[in-house]
Amino acid sequence: MYLMYVDESGDCGLPKEGSPTRYFMLSGMVVHELRWSDTLERLIQFRRRLHADHGIKMTDELHASALITRGVKSLPKSLTALPKYERLGVLRAFVNEISSLPDISVINVVLDKAKRNDKEEVFELAWKVLFQRFENTLRYRNFPGPMNSDERGIIFADNTDGGKLRRFLRTMRRHNPVPSRFGGGSRNLKVETIIEDPNLRDSRLSYFIQAVDCVAYALKQFIDPSSYMKTKGGNAYFKRLLPVLCTRASSTDPLGIVRI
Repeated sequence: MYLMYVDESGDCGLPKEGSPTRYFMLSGMVVHELRWSDTLERLIQFRRRLHADHGIKMTDELHASALITRGVKSLPKSLTALPKYERLGVLRAFVNEISSLPDISVINVVLDKAKRNDKEEVFELAWKVLFQRFENTLRYRNFPGPMNSDERGIIFADNTDGGKLRRFLRTMRRHNPVPSRFGGGSRNLKVETIIEDPNLRDSRLSYFIQAVDCVAYALKQFIDPSSYMKTKGGNAYFKRLLPVLCTRASSTDPLGIVRI
């Protein structure tokens, strides 16, 4: 069984309607059940080092955008005492740790909202594309770790609209038209390897969700960086994740980013 932890970056609002972001992005971090405990232990050891080096409590949430862009008011007390440059260092260390995890793979989807006319379409299309890439990669056995001929996957998402995700995935199990690469219509490629409905998790209680939040933020800064991150080189952090990126997810992007 493969578990995919998912987080969003950006919002679904359209730029022409006042949204400050042009892109809606999803990152999914995938780990096999037999490697879950080892990966969790690596994340725990990383948090212990942060506690020893920076005084960050093991129970404090590492929320990437809050570390850099939202100011210290939304941060736990152990992080408010750190200057911004040190919080940037924490983010960089987190990216480096994720990039060194031996048994994970990350799928990334970037949707350009300038090409869309409805915010509901933005949310639905991005998630359906992520579901499809997860399905395809399972089918072709392209994730690292153990792989049986009948492997299945399950999804854990940070708090979002669970009702919509449940409806999308249930529909794709029955009707999922995918355009033919050779033109001339589409095929009904029903989702078969993803089981159960997506499960929602509170990021405060999951090191895995916090890790994929870090990936999603690095992706956002790579695609559409803030002035601070660009000045400090944080816009290049995403490239550090290359060892764990699912480059097979896209045949046109060297980093495997699925752009829609």
